[in-house]
Amino acid sequence: MTTPDPDDVTGPRSPLTGPLRALQEAREPPEARGLRRDEVRLLVSRRDTGEVGHHVFADLPSLLSPGDLLVVNNSATLPAAVRLDRLAVHFSGRLASGEWLVELRRRTAKATAPYSGAAPGEWLPLPGGATLRLLGQETPRLWRALLDRDVLSYLAAHGTPIRYGYVERDWPLADYQTVFGTEQGSAEMPSAGRPFTPELVTALVSRGIGVAPITLHTGVASPEKDEPPYPEWFSVSPWTARLANITREHGGRVIAVGTTVVRALETAALDAPAPGRVRAMSGWTSHVVTPEGGVRVVDGLVTGLHEPRSSHLRMLTAITGSAVLARAYAVALAEGYLWHEFGDSHLLL
Repeated sequence: MTTPDPDDVTGPRSPLTGPLRALQEAREPPEARGLRRDEVRLLVSRRDTGEVGHHVFADLPSLLSPGDLLVVNNSATLPAAVRLDRLAVHFSGRLASGEWLVELRRRTAKATAPYSGAAPGEWLPLPGGATLRLLGQETPRLWRALLDRDVLSYLAAHGTPIRYGYVERDWPLADYQTVFGTEQGSAEMPSAGRPFTPELVTALVSRGIGVAPITLHTGVASPEKDEPPYPEWFSVSPWTARLANITREHGGRVIAVGTTVVRALETAALDAPAPGRVRAMSGWTSHVVTPEGGVRVVDGLVTGLHEPRSSHLRMLTAITGSAVLARAYAVALAEGYLWHEFGDSHLLL
């Protein structure tokens, strides 16, 4: 018999166990439901008191304090899916070698499903006369591959945003961008930043809350099973590192907007010259934030609602603790909060 892990929020005592059909899935952008981006619901969890509260996202300035710093991901979403007659190729991210990681998916009536019929050395003819050569498997899902032309230009002409089965139809690429996206590179939207609007950013800055960018290009997720993150390219600029360090020195909080930002900042704090400091750096990160390792510089998180077996939940537990997180998710399920990239948000403090 296995002893339950007290920090496993998906364990036997958690309200997150059970079928995924219990989740309320956001099947379209909030704008299609008559809402502004910043009118999605915002669940607020506080580790110090255990309190869980309900707000709308536009309330965010009043929930933070002057002197706090929001760190956002400025990676823009690529039209990373290329559709063939029976298959789809999802471009996940560029490797240091210049090769790309891709996932092959079988097209179905609703969306796509895993495809396992490929072989190393195989050539795939793509729309527009392009050819993709499969070099070898990087993970059970992802292949190293080479396209015979520039990938970003090709995707701009022939790609479409990756769409999973819970989203019932295609939406324009603009619906998968955030107000912060300036650096092309993410296979999937850094969706924690989606509810921000220019007006909301102005309100935050007017209240004395800073906003600073990092870049982390997100790869494809698996809708069938959850896996630990694989290496992703990131950059923390000297300016953002300095702002994060000054914020903490003066008693402010560093609030990450998205799990991608947590991963980048915590990677940049691993070998810093002093504990709790962020250093400027860029490269590929394989760092996984866990309850056992904890967090060094992140004091809070704006994120979406993650599925019960998601590896992201261990990161959230590192920030807020298992008891508060389990309570928050029980409330979210009971109150019908919406999951996934077009869904509601969660602020953990």
